[in-house]
Amino acid sequence: MTDPAAATRSPVSAKTAAETDAVVVRARQLGKRVSLPSGPLTILEGVDFALRAGERVAIVGASGSGKSTLLSLLAGLDTPSDGDVELVGASLAGLDEDGRAKLRGECVGFVFQAFQLLPSLTALENAMLPLELRGERDARTPAKAVLEAVGLGERLNHYPRQLSGGEQQRVALARAFVTRPQVLFADEPTGNLDTHTGEAVIDLLFRMNAESGTTLVLVTHDPALAARCDRTLHIDAGRLVAA
Repeated sequence: MTDPAAATRSPVSAKTAAETDAVVVRARQLGKRVSLPSGPLTILEGVDFALRAGERVAIVGASGSGKSTLLSLLAGLDTPSDGDVELVGASLAGLDEDGRAKLRGECVGFVFQAFQLLPSLTALENAMLPLELRGERDARTPAKAVLEAVGLGERLNHYPRQLSGGEQQRVALARAFVTRPQVLFADEPTGNLDTHTGEAVIDLLFRMNAESGTTLVLVTHDPALAARCDRTLHIDAGRLVAA
């Protein structure tokens, strides 16, 4: 029998009580070094923490402290020099590049400062893309629903160049949440927006996060934004100095 509530259910759904007890991101003595002509440069060293399902965690620190590098390591977009990351129970060190990409496609969403929308695709097509990459048979229906949920039901066929910065970031939010990710990584999501528009986007981000029960990992320079999270990780010169 068809579930009568299915037609009105949000495109993002809450996690179960059991899921909220699970550790979904764990950094184990994470370190990152790069080689420069002047010698090795340590970007991160000895970073160790765990995040549970549904937590909203801000990563803060001065420019150049290693925040964005840490985010890239946690998401498997970069590989560490030392230590390991466990993402939804999988050791990233045990996966090759294809394996990490598959895990991200199944479990992770991203929101970037620069939106990262494909200019040749409409808002709807951008939101459909993660589902199509996963091989979903019907990507259009959930993508349309989540775009309507972020207030862009009348802009489905508009290209990024035809949208304001706030609208583009809402498309990016829709794209991030359409797969119902267990973890959402957001890197300075309001950095390219004016104050009023940024506040509206953040309100939407936190509302969608609450509805979905997604673990939110947010890199930000904004102390007011960090204060809205459950916990703050402070990075200073590549080290975790406060949590």
